[in-house]
Amino acid sequence: MPYRAPTTDFTFLFDHVVGLDQVTATDRFEEATPEMIEAILTEAAKMCEEVLAPLQRPGDTHPAKLENGVVRTSPGFAEGYRAIAEGGWIGMSADPENGGMGLPMTVTTAVNEMMSSACLSLQLNPLMTQGQIEALEHHASDELKALYLPKLISGEWCGTMNLTEPQAGSDVGALKTKAVPNGDGTYAISGQKIYISWGDNDFTENVCHLVLARLPDAVEGTKGISLFMVPKFLPNDDGSVGARNDLRVVSLEHKMGLHGSPTAVMEYSGATGWMVGAENGGMAAMFTMMNNARLGVGVQGIGVAEGAYQHALAYALDRKQGKAGGSGSIVEHADVRRMLTAMKADTMAARAIGLSCAVAIDMATATGDSAWKSRAAFLTPIAKAFGTDVGMAVAQEGVQVHGGMGFVEETGAAQYSRDVRVTAIYEGTNGIQAMDLVARKMMDGGEMAIAILDEVMNDTKAAQETMPELAQEVWDAANTLCETTEWLVAQDMQDRFAGAVPYLRAYARVLGAGFHLRAALKGDDARKALARFYIERLLPEHEGLLAQVRRGAQGLYDLSLDDLAAA
Repeated sequence: MPYRAPTTDFTFLFDHVVGLDQVTATDRFEEATPEMIEAILTEAAKMCEEVLAPLQRPGDTHPAKLENGVVRTSPGFAEGYRAIAEGGWIGMSADPENGGMGLPMTVTTAVNEMMSSACLSLQLNPLMTQGQIEALEHHASDELKALYLPKLISGEWCGTMNLTEPQAGSDVGALKTKAVPNGDGTYAISGQKIYISWGDNDFTENVCHLVLARLPDAVEGTKGISLFMVPKFLPNDDGSVGARNDLRVVSLEHKMGLHGSPTAVMEYSGATGWMVGAENGGMAAMFTMMNNARLGVGVQGIGVAEGAYQHALAYALDRKQGKAGGSGSIVEHADVRRMLTAMKADTMAARAIGLSCAVAIDMATATGDSAWKSRAAFLTPIAKAFGTDVGMAVAQEGVQVHGGMGFVEETGAAQYSRDVRVTAIYEGTNGIQAMDLVARKMMDGGEMAIAILDEVMNDTKAAQETMPELAQEVWDAANTLCETTEWLVAQDMQDRFAGAVPYLRAYARVLGAGFHLRAALKGDDARKALARFYIERLLPEHEGLLAQVRRGAQGLYDLSLDDLAAA
């Protein structure tokens, strides 16, 4: 089915909900006028609708393959990538000195969502490159920046991140990949990396791998890890590609989804690499890329939610069954209408959270204000986890709307569910995001968490006259969450971790309600109706979630390992 980019929704959220005007009022982003942003959204939407969306099914039915050591990508992906690169969509937020547009991350986030809706398998390629660009801008030497950034921004070259090893998944500090100095400023990189998204392709001139490895005399754990740029082809001084580096794709994973995206096992056999950042400072440099990717992955989930919703709605409008009045289509049935409205309401909440996180990133970039940096850091795990949770839930509901036809691959409904499932796993599982939220992001004693909730509670005052009941429900929920936050930061870490996932989801539920209420105040009757549905039907979930949080680790280990294994 055709995809229609929600540009009107983006513009409304920019103008009335997430405060993009704060960003464009800064000196750093003053050239991003409303007219420019509208033109960018319009052009990106056209590309997504006309070029990328038709690649969604071919990417699934004709997966990337490894043939004689060469990765062959899905039909049409080379042309789709060329449209992304030539349109300048890879380097939207990159520094103009290196060929980027210098646009706010908020605008890039909207475009990335549209590309994710249209064809997630292909969008994953430029997303990885965007993260690598940011890591190099912050940590690479001037020489590496001058050589790599223009090529990455133009799309002539693309980038990956190499963290995971067979024995070192989320425990990155257990990695074994070695980096031995060559004596000329380069290093010989040897080891194996797994789960490398877009580890190779047949349409870019070079593939640039950022690889975590350990120097010979480095300490164990994450404090002894350095980061290296290891390209597929060694670049010449003029930026042209030279000899093939000593690395190869061993195999491609056979995955439940994202078939068009080649996920590689990479082998490095003394490959030449250049250090990025400080010696033993690899994790700090890589986290720059990972934090960029965490927001990006959350947005991937939102993009899939939008695509799955549109797919399900089109089917529900067309499918005739039963006698529910009106058109006779299943969209008239109460339960189908419930599913579709919940899908739309959750997608809007997740989108607003993701864009709000991007605004905080932009404000931190433009002002250097530590408060904005803290806000962006706090919202990132919520945007990643809730965005991908919503993507999975909406895609599953899309299958249900299709009924039996949802279980038939030809309808395309199941692909959304299969494709989005990994987003809750990579770039740090959603459980890890939640643990990060209640631990590292609350080292301030919960100050930022409560400050954001105070804003939600303040917003309810403006709604007291026109929507008093909804305003009261949102205020009560935010107040209860404040109390739970204060309780949580007083607990030991085991109790925090035990309730981390329900706490993150409860926080996202309340934050989403606040954004819906803000949208209802500024929007038409449809936005008011959507806000009412979310606040009355979805927000109450937070009560049960917070009850789980307050149980802490109590009872979590009451079952022994033998009990767990008992038949």
